[in-house]
Amino acid sequence: MTLTDWIIDILLLLIVFRQLREERLTARTIILPLAIIGWTCVSYLDHFPTAGNDVALAAVFAGVGVAFGLAGGLLTRVRHAGGHVRIKATAGAAALWVVSMGFRLAFAVWSSHPSGAAHVGHFSAAHDITSGQAWVVALVLMAFGEVIVRLGTIVVRGQILIARNNRDESAAIAPTPRPDAYV
Repeated sequence: MTLTDWIIDILLLLIVFRQLREERLTARTIILPLAIIGWTCVSYLDHFPTAGNDVALAAVFAGVGVAFGLAGGLLTRVRHAGGHVRIKATAGAAALWVVSMGFRLAFAVWSSHPSGAAHVGHFSAAHDITSGQAWVVALVLMAFGEVIVRLGTIVVRGQILIARNNRDESAAIAPTPRPDAYV
């Protein structure tokens, strides 16, 4: 693993840890993780191997990332206060993020050592995974799916709260019609 790999993983971990304290949902809250994951995709996804079971491996890992992202997004507290959407990662949301990031980091470290590389090589040969790039794509798509779906879930929940709040405010402002007004 390179220094860049460590920096990316640490930055992604810090994003959720920063959200352990409540903050406003802003463009920065959304753009920062997307920028990090976008840079990761550009840096690591040279090509998508499609031979053998490479696509299946990527799909399974991406699916796991989507499931983690959905769970993390649902476990994040989202509330409307003072005219703004506020978010706070719960311990469960942070734990899911640490588990998934920890898995990717541990796998990268383990597979870069001779015994791990041998195990990955044997597994790859037995399951028709054709290259190391297939594993890179799978791990990056897992992170990508988790980040995108977690953010999307939080944003949608925030928009629902805003719409509900606007509906409640407009109902409170609208005068109640008198029953005899239509006679």
